Amino acid sequence: MVADFSGGHLSSDGGALLLRQIDHGLGVTRALAACFADGREARLVEHSVAELLAQRVHGLALGYEDLNDHAELRRDPLLAVAAGKLDPLGAARRDPADRGHALAAAPTLNRLELGNSRTSRYHKIAHDAAAIEATLLEMGVRALPRDTTEIVLDFDASDDPLHGRQEGRFFHGYYGAYCYLPLFCFAGEVILWAQLRPSDIDASEGTVEALEKIVAALRRRFPQVRIIVRGDSGFCRETLMAWCEGQAEVYYCLGLAKNARLIALLAPALERARQKQILCGGASVRAFAEFTYETLSSWSCVRRVIAKAEVSAQGDNPRFVVTNLPAEGFADDPPERAGRFEAAPLYEELFCGRGEMENMIKQMQLDLQATRMSTHWMASNQLRLWLSAFGYLLLERLRALTLQGTELARASVGTIRLRLLKVAAQVHVSVRRVHVRLASACPLQHLFASCHARLLRLPAAG
Repeated sequence: MVADFSGGHLSSDGGALLLRQIDHGLGVTRALAACFADGREARLVEHSVAELLAQRVHGLALGYEDLNDHAELRRDPLLAVAAGKLDPLGAARRDPADRGHALAAAPTLNRLELGNSRTSRYHKIAHDAAAIEATLLEMGVRALPRDTTEIVLDFDASDDPLHGRQEGRFFHGYYGAYCYLPLFCFAGEVILWAQLRPSDIDASEGTVEALEKIVAALRRRFPQVRIIVRGDSGFCRETLMAWCEGQAEVYYCLGLAKNARLIALLAPALERARQKQILCGGASVRAFAEFTYETLSSWSCVRRVIAKAEVSAQGDNPRFVVTNLPAEGFADDPPERAGRFEAAPLYEELFCGRGEMENMIKQMQLDLQATRMSTHWMASNQLRLWLSAFGYLLLERLRALTLQGTELARASVGTIRLRLLKVAAQVHVSVRRVHVRLASACPLQHLFASCHARLLRLPAAG
């Protein structure tokens, strides 16, 4: 056995070709680049903003969360091809010391991320935060099916732990750490909103302002769509409920924190559940009740409350949901969906369905490293969160558009990366073409070819 380093130009990320194609079809990094202002001397620029963003976002999608990773990644010819480089081997770089490195180094990417936080001769690229926020929202709305008639918007907050003295850091008692408290909104598996916030606020702060923008964007594409806002008890606030009640075809289904008055109203149902549990030999039993309820001072009106009376070996487990959805359903509901807003199905199917959103946040944070808040400034950490969100969007669109009906149709983005994108490849560059030889032993080569064929049929974004 003989081993040496004569293999030539190799890459462990053959799936970067798929990322390049889905990005080309959707125009994600191109739209993102339009949100940046480049103040560099044009004749000296070797890496355009679009190329820098493609390098960073595709790197995140491929699992390279640290800027330091790009010290070696800048030599990867396939990542260079995915980023739009016409010289993927970097043979024509201006500085001889840079030849062989087609992509930008970590310091250049760092200056891109810090452009809004520092003013110096080295930081000349700035981003428009409002434009990036609107671009993510527009891309997400565009990803929803054209025949959509009802959209469930899932809101939730999570924690981004901090290990330094970042701007806006506070100790959060629930999470037991210094952290940020980002706000996310998903429509199914599609991300629409990723807002970084300090943790010394209420979990629902900023939700109404986010909803105003999200609903407006949805109405532009789906004028008659019905919208249901879903969240846990941290979002059960008068301002949010009153705003939804003041809009046409906007409804809410929110968790409601239990209190002594609610427990008293549920007492008959709890007693029935206890008696039934005895008859069932101690097995867990649940019953549902529905009533109207109004707080003593914080609510502006009486509202519909659904209650779950559950009794198990561990004791009583009452839960409450407040909603303005009509129990009788909507007039245009098909017969098979009749009764979907009655007490039991509303709680068990609609409200408990929000748990899927937590899986989307886990993918964002674990697979796209959306918790990597390593810079001092909040503006640059917000940009990092957005870059992770765009990386997630690329992988989610890859799954939705090319993997339906396959063994990876329901896979997490981390599994898709491991099974489909991490493919060994040998790269040969000639005058006329870039020839990529993927590993013959790739176990999913037929699926890879099928995905690429589907992506080629995508029209290029305008």
